[in-house]
Amino acid sequence: MPIIAIGRELKKMRPNDIDLHYIGPKDESGLLSQEGFKVHKIFSGKIRRYFSFWNITDLLFNMPLGFLQGFFLLLFIRPKLVFSKGGSGSLVVCLAARALGIAVFLHESDSLPGLSNQKVFKFAKKAFISFEKTDYFDSPKTVLTGNPIRKDLLEIDKNQASQILDITGEKPVLLFWGGSQGAEPINEFLLSILIEILDNYEIIHISGKKNYSSVKLESKAILNQNQQKYYHLYQSLNELELKSALRICDIIISRAGSGSIFEIAASGKPSILIPLPSSAGNHQSKNAYQYAKTGASIVIEQDNLTPNLFLGEINYLLSDRQKFEKMRESALKFAKIEAAENIAKEILNFVAQ
Repeated sequence: MPIIAIGRELKKMRPNDIDLHYIGPKDESGLLSQEGFKVHKIFSGKIRRYFSFWNITDLLFNMPLGFLQGFFLLLFIRPKLVFSKGGSGSLVVCLAARALGIAVFLHESDSLPGLSNQKVFKFAKKAFISFEKTDYFDSPKTVLTGNPIRKDLLEIDKNQASQILDITGEKPVLLFWGGSQGAEPINEFLLSILIEILDNYEIIHISGKKNYSSVKLESKAILNQNQQKYYHLYQSLNELELKSALRICDIIISRAGSGSIFEIAASGKPSILIPLPSSAGNHQSKNAYQYAKTGASIVIEQDNLTPNLFLGEINYLLSDRQKFEKMRESALKFAKIEAAENIAKEILNFVAQ
């Protein structure tokens, strides 16, 4: 999504004379192709920070093959600049760019950079960061921009948003958002308190594709017809639905991936973050606590997630309007909604030299 956000800004600034290419793992969703990127799939490997036989396969076969594919693609495309978002597939392309003398910019979404971006940072021309305190990135070539979001997500009327999601408007709305893949522990927790929470709140629940069928069956089994009108279950949201959910909800309950945090912040909604315990380097917890320091969010560790604690926090936030408004203001202050535009400007200024 950050790549899409930056791509949209680049095309706004240079609508007629810019070509955008994506080199990396398969674009499963097809979103990059829809945005006008020319997509080139390559082999990609992952450097795991634990023992795995897959490390041998990736290091000996997939990564060398990916490097050769990236090298010849860059040789053919001859881009002015390579922009890396890190992750699987980025390292070999950036190494190929370095071998060909092509400048590399990178962006790091998390407060703890991934291993690929840590390596690329050493030879990158410029590094954009999302969080003020980002481990390993402390040099003059580092620029604090925030995480690029699609500004289109902020452009919708509240009445229209209600109609799109069939919100009754009779109760405060809570959005449960487990990230792009959903979150099984959050799904299970919500189901365990669903009857009780629907007494006072209307729920938008993004369960993830993998868990959608089981959550749908269980929720239908425990809710009566009147309760079901206050419970809106989705496996995922398209862009129109997501902007509607962010607009209409009062509080957001989410994992702590950087993309989610910055979209939550831009929406100006108070949030409760439940970091993924198994995230690499515990980066979600670091993201969550850095964001919470601004006053925009409350962090509940997954092991501490109990009905009494959770419902107490929700009830407190919605009963204390002064606290609620301070959290909303802190979120908007943190958001940096011009991140994609500012990165696009830096890219175009560099390639114009």
